[in-house]
Amino acid sequence: MGFAEIFVATHDEALKRAAALESGGDVAGAAVRIPGISDFEVEQLGDLAGTAVHAAGADYELAMVDVTSDALLGVPAAMVRALSELLSYESEGEGNVLDDVAASWAAQDDMPFGVEESRGYVQQLAVLAADVEKSERAGLYVWSV
Repeated sequence: MGFAEIFVATHDEALKRAAALESGGDVAGAAVRIPGISDFEVEQLGDLAGTAVHAAGADYELAMVDVTSDALLGVPAAMVRALSELLSYESEGEGNVLDDVAASWAAQDDMPFGVEESRGYVQQLAVLAADVEKSERAGLYVWSV
């Protein structure tokens, strides 16, 4: 079974990382590697995060970054914002939004992990998204096989 690796990089750094991943080489730098999922499940998370922060309906579809790698996809700005907002979003009477998103994501069909593991992944991805929000040149990327 494959995995998805989500990371923050500039466009050039993302292409280099994708080439290293495709060749099976070692890669350096911070990333969240999630076994058993693909880009499809990452898009599902974007939809759930968007709904949770009241930004449903935005474009949460991952986009091809470069013709040199069909496994490397860029995360749209709307999804980056939604994920980042999970860290601080407060909604009256709705409890912890990040926990709710993690539980909903874990409950999706064929997810290879439960709520606790899902919460860890969502927390890590929200932190990566917040890092992108602070940067002018970096983006959030997904590489999956």
